[in-house]
Amino acid sequence: MYKLEIELKRGHNLAIRDRGGSSDPYVKFKLAGKEVFRSKTIHKNLNPVWDEKTTLIVDSLSEPLYVKVFDYDFGLQDDFMGSAFLYLESLEQQRTIPVTLVLKDPQLPNEDLGSLELAVTLTPKSSPMEEPRDTQQQSLRLTDVHRKSQLWRGIVSITLIEGRNLTPMDPNGLSDPYAKFRLGPQKYKSKTMSKTLSPQWREQFDLHLYEETGGVLEITVWDKDTGRRDDFIGRSQLDLSTLSKEKTHHLELPLEESRGVLVLLVTLTASAAVSIADLSLTPLEDPEERREILKRYSLSNLRDVGIVQVKVLRAEGLMVADVTGKSDPFCVLEMNNDRLQTHTIYKNLNPEWNKVFTFNVKDVHSVLEVSVFDEDRDRSADFLGKVAIPLLNIRNGVQRAYLLKNKELTGPTKGVIYLEMEVIYNTIKAALKTVVPAEQKYVEEEPKVSKQLLQQNFNRVKRCIMVLFSYGTYINSCFEWESSQRSITAFILFVVVVWNFELYMLPLGLVLLLVWNYFFSSGRETSMEAMFEWEDDEEDKEEKDSEHKGFMDKLYAIQDVFISVQTALDEVASFGERLKNTFNWTVPFLSWLAIAALCLATLLLYLIPLRYLVLAWGVNKFTKKLRDPYMIENNELLDFLSRVPSDVQMVGTAAMLVAARLMMNMSEFMSLSLWTDAVQRAESRSRTKPQQAQAGVPQLAGSCKLCTFIVISYLVS
Repeated sequence: MYKLEIELKRGHNLAIRDRGGSSDPYVKFKLAGKEVFRSKTIHKNLNPVWDEKTTLIVDSLSEPLYVKVFDYDFGLQDDFMGSAFLYLESLEQQRTIPVTLVLKDPQLPNEDLGSLELAVTLTPKSSPMEEPRDTQQQSLRLTDVHRKSQLWRGIVSITLIEGRNLTPMDPNGLSDPYAKFRLGPQKYKSKTMSKTLSPQWREQFDLHLYEETGGVLEITVWDKDTGRRDDFIGRSQLDLSTLSKEKTHHLELPLEESRGVLVLLVTLTASAAVSIADLSLTPLEDPEERREILKRYSLSNLRDVGIVQVKVLRAEGLMVADVTGKSDPFCVLEMNNDRLQTHTIYKNLNPEWNKVFTFNVKDVHSVLEVSVFDEDRDRSADFLGKVAIPLLNIRNGVQRAYLLKNKELTGPTKGVIYLEMEVIYNTIKAALKTVVPAEQKYVEEEPKVSKQLLQQNFNRVKRCIMVLFSYGTYINSCFEWESSQRSITAFILFVVVVWNFELYMLPLGLVLLLVWNYFFSSGRETSMEAMFEWEDDEEDKEEKDSEHKGFMDKLYAIQDVFISVQTALDEVASFGERLKNTFNWTVPFLSWLAIAALCLATLLLYLIPLRYLVLAWGVNKFTKKLRDPYMIENNELLDFLSRVPSDVQMVGTAAMLVAARLMMNMSEFMSLSLWTDAVQRAESRSRTKPQQAQAGVPQLAGSCKLCTFIVISYLVS
């Protein structure tokens, strides 16, 4: 077995595949017919510089490495730009060798397609101690390299202010610009500003700075085009190592390959927000360290919100992912933009990790996501299960078993994971953070057209509208005197309220509604059946073939419309559900915070005349830009509501807890699939043998269904 380290440096004189006389090349490595690496895409460049590194494990040197270059085409099949073979047997071992691969097309062997420049190091793995699948030799303690690959050494706070004098890309002499940022594996995309050459973005976001990234921030600016590929405007790079820390830098970065300037505010902050330790080194179990942490996050210190400690103990009954009947599970913990993972336990369906993870809490309304994957050496990891736990739902110091769910968090999968968590936070700081913009996650999947998701969002909006419609129908029934008693009562109440109305009664009424729901509607659960009753087993499939570009242009235009409608439906439904869940005490912390804010509003409106409050609000709005020219606009009410979970988020984060005593006796229960088979066999026999069916087989089927229902109900409860 060998370790093959490859540095993909650059390409020279690559083939032209786009109408503009350029290409958007990327490189694929294949070994034994399987893709083992794919580079990033360099846009509009025939001499691209990648400077990317990868490490492969090679079983045999007789199998060559197949290198292929493609031109990226948005929505279309990527164009082939050439290929070459790297014969590993010819490489000198334990030495870095520069390699130039001449690209060829097997169909057109005489065509000049350019070349790739690589640096290759081949090292034999002679000792079985290095074999990762040797379960007897693996270490349960994380290595320094593993820690460094996950722990970040600083935060890069970036405020994208504006662009100036950008290049027009549309026939009307304008552009619809947006910016993309990349720092190592992290990405961020700004919003699109329509029809302008001097866009005002005013966006703020944070990226993490790792040792391995080199500290170079890559920025590209694009022109948004509906129905076809976006136009490239220009690029710029910023070496973060040249900037001093703990200081805000006002930068004007000129764009390469084009005219125009980007204006940024960049601040580097040293930090150690996350950590990994073994179970024997639990920070919060040290009395002195615990006292220091409690003091740090007490009311006397408002700088930090809090800290969360997660003990990943073990998992049981995981899904089989390998042909050997086993899995190689590892666990990934994500909270906002922090991501840590455990080591891999090889060939085990009941792994024990016993690791402690520590995160700094920036927002107490964050959700901790714990995912379990199966490691595969020659391809991407297989998903085994996932749980999502809101920080405010954590019960400190209590070990719990969580049933793993699918990727969408809509239903259970196989296996449970045992976690013990503790969160400490500053209540005042957490309340203040609730009314500022939430941290945006910069590693997210691109939205896709989904018939199921569109139907789900439509049903959510329909439910919200039907609630309003029912209220309107009820009020209209009072006007129509359908019930004399109800109409007389409503009329008297209306006259009394209108005659004696004062403005402070408005927030007071909302307080009374919250208090009423606290006593009579608290703890109401969202119905999973109502949420996903429309689902079927058929999944959306992506288009792979195209007839001609005109048809594809129309297809992508329709796709953009579908995505917009789909996203709008989600936003409207989420807004209505969050309003409802605020008053339903779904998150008690937020409901208490709403009561405090409403009581304060009641007091202010009672003591201070309305005209003075309106005057103060107007002065604040008119002078805000004068006091801070680079201030990012936000809405405190919408920021507050963004912390309230929607019905979909409630279903996704509903912790399906399994008692330990139930799991220890789980072997006494038959699997649910066996119960279902028993029901089906009983019903089948009842159809084929009517006489026997009358003798009691239908009763057996009914008993099986009843037992299945009881077991499911007990597991969920």
